[in-house]
Amino acid sequence: MLLNIPCLLMRGGTSKGPYFLAEDLPAEETLRDEVLLAVMGSPHVRQIDGIGGGDSLTSKAVIVYRSVRPAIDIEYLFAQVAVGMGAVDTAPNCGNMLAGVGPFAIERGLVVATDPTTTIRIYNRNTAKVIEAVVKTPGGEVAYDGDAKIDGVPGTGAPIVLNFLDAAGAKTGKLLPTGHPLDVIDGIEVTCVDLSSPLVFVTAAAMSKTGYETKHELDADRQFLDRLEVLRRKAALRMGLGDVSGKVLPKFALVASPTGSGNIASRYFVPWNCHSAYAVTGALCLGAAASIRGTVAHRVARVNVANPGVVVIEHPAGRLETRMSMRAVPGSDMPVFDRAGIVRTARPLLAGNVHIPGEVWNLA
Repeated sequence: MLLNIPCLLMRGGTSKGPYFLAEDLPAEETLRDEVLLAVMGSPHVRQIDGIGGGDSLTSKAVIVYRSVRPAIDIEYLFAQVAVGMGAVDTAPNCGNMLAGVGPFAIERGLVVATDPTTTIRIYNRNTAKVIEAVVKTPGGEVAYDGDAKIDGVPGTGAPIVLNFLDAAGAKTGKLLPTGHPLDVIDGIEVTCVDLSSPLVFVTAAAMSKTGYETKHELDADRQFLDRLEVLRRKAALRMGLGDVSGKVLPKFALVASPTGSGNIASRYFVPWNCHSAYAVTGALCLGAAASIRGTVAHRVARVNVANPGVVVIEHPAGRLETRMSMRAVPGSDMPVFDRAGIVRTARPLLAGNVHIPGEVWNLA
């Protein structure tokens, strides 16, 4: 027998995947993960028997919960479903998929829309942090058409503003997990920052790269990727994340001076291959790193003198703008980041039921 599970397939930013109401999935984590694997078609490398796209950017799922927390409208859990492996990782957050959470909650009746915009306070169960999403809702209905363009997605859409509140220390509890803006691992200078998501930053030159390579060029260099992974694991130990073998956090990014009108060039890894564009949480973390004196990112960045809080990232698919709201602390060189903002778009692709074998949910 086949089991029918209601879901809404959505594009969120430069990613896409199914969005579920929590009550439509098993509450027990192991069973829930088995259901998600069946939905996406993992561990098959092409996910041929599921709705996954055979790529990490299209093998993602979002679970939305009703909330009883004070001043919180809804809660959500992001799940990265492995391609080619039978694993589901709920340690990271995904800012791109987050873009669809607000519209989904309105479409499903969890949030009442207001005219002309609706501000939704979202609690992220992955990081225990709060995000403020501002969704365009003229006449009390979600608008998906608009003139906002994000590189990596064709066309335009209605802008969705995502403000990450008090995002420092999302996983490690510290903005600088090692306590330093600069560390040396195997003779290479690295910077470890945790804002929205923990990242390890290295100048491209230190890895014998330019920082302007295409995704294909970087993915084809197996020796480079192996070296990257060794460095990432050693950095994770210093960040207090333990042995991260087989885990997606911390992520890794190469940084270089910009070639165009941006503030910094970067290539972001997810973590075993290069992202075709740039993850939202990674971009916000880079925005913070580029704003902190002494980091490898600050060293190569072109500072926006007129508005230091704006950091425009040049990535393989174009550009991405982050807006860091920061303030100085007397007697300290370390700024405090009150919020980190970014603009995304989202739209529903398909609504209905996804079918999985009933035995997966012990119903056979």
